Amino acid sequence: MRSEITLSFSKITISAEHLGKDMLITVAGGDKPHIGTVVLAVPRDSLKGDGSVSATSSVLNVTGHKDEAVCRMLAEKAARKYGVTVVCTGGFHVDGMDAGQIEEVVSAIRNFRI
Repeated sequence: MRSEITLSFSKITISAEHLGKDMLITVAGGDKPHIGTVVLAVPRDSLKGDGSVSATSSVLNVTGHKDEAVCRMLAEKAARKYGVTVVCTGGFHVDGMDAGQIEEVVSAIRNFRI
């Protein structure tokens, strides 16, 4: 699967593929796509004890990069939804983004249907 999200100021490309039963997701966008983080999410029973599924994540960040927020969101969402181990990697960068643009990126990822 490959999807493109059009923002008011840029685009984000999200690709997902199955590796056996597991999943690999890549996020790229902005003026300088890159690898800024790697997030590994593993599904588990929720600590609420209500039978729901949650996810535990481990993160590797490149120093100074903030890509963890969007990659963690996608990795945990996919791990909960599909009950598989997920790796999400990539990065989005636009020079001089303001708070509204950052929120637009986060909102677009939050609302993305993986």
